[in-house]
Amino acid sequence: MNNQQSIQTENAPQAGRLKQSRFGNFGDSIFYSVTLIFAASVLVVTLLIGFQLIKTSLPAIHRFGWRFLFTSTWDPVHEIYGAWPYIWGTLASSLLALVLAVPVALGTAIFLVELCPQWLRGVLSFMVELLAAVPSVVYGLWGIFVMIPVLQSIQGDISASKLSVLPIFAGAPTGYSMMAGALVLSIMILPIITAVSRDVISNVPATQREAAFGLGSTHWEAVKGPILRSARSGIMGAVILGLARALGETMAITMVIGNGKDASLSLLAPANTLASILANQFAEASGLQMPSLMYIALVLFGVAILVNAIARLLLWNMSRGMKHA
Repeated sequence: MNNQQSIQTENAPQAGRLKQSRFGNFGDSIFYSVTLIFAASVLVVTLLIGFQLIKTSLPAIHRFGWRFLFTSTWDPVHEIYGAWPYIWGTLASSLLALVLAVPVALGTAIFLVELCPQWLRGVLSFMVELLAAVPSVVYGLWGIFVMIPVLQSIQGDISASKLSVLPIFAGAPTGYSMMAGALVLSIMILPIITAVSRDVISNVPATQREAAFGLGSTHWEAVKGPILRSARSGIMGAVILGLARALGETMAITMVIGNGKDASLSLLAPANTLASILANQFAEASGLQMPSLMYIALVLFGVAILVNAIARLLLWNMSRGMKHA
């Protein structure tokens, strides 16, 4: 009898642990299922957006095909549409914004990580993050009331000089131009590139710095050598994330770039982007114009996915390289 009670007493904790384990496994299963549903919902929403864009743009796809991407006519009266001027405006303004923003962003990131005093680092980091939080319409209003008058004056001086014979400086000095759009975009993508580059550079292993200093390198030689070499994939990812933001920006660039309908090489001429043509014409579109605008939205959606996929691939490659370093 005593032996039986002893066996039951010994088995009681095991039964409790088994019951707890079963309950824990059941809770883990619920947790896994719920989080899987949340993750799958992101994919489902993305697929639904793509499906809806394809469905509503089918009339334009059947009518124009691939020619839509390479023709320049946008004529709602005769229902002839081509997106090339807007594709050109999107690519040109975004790449020009990168040219203006990347040196400043990279220099700021290097200063914050390598050279900035501790008491100033927090303030500058906060200001960078604050720039990223400013609504795009505020940038657009600043561009209209501050930047456009300055650009108009500068463009007037250029138009009166011999530089006006160059194709990149052709056009009337209205201020609303490709350059205005690129400047606003460069300011908007600056905090994104700076913040990501700062985090990437700060995550370079300390052994890289110590090895460089141990070999007698100066701070500049250490930064331009092993530090930037280790962080180059992450910095490239930051640049591509900034490019993705520039490609999809709508409100600010619509307010300052003008409403040009030609694919011009001039920095002073009004232009248009894929996002701005949607913002300008979607509310009044009718007939085949609506599917054509949805075709433009589909192109922009595809470009955004492609650019973000490239950025993620580069960041993954960088993180893998850091683990093997």
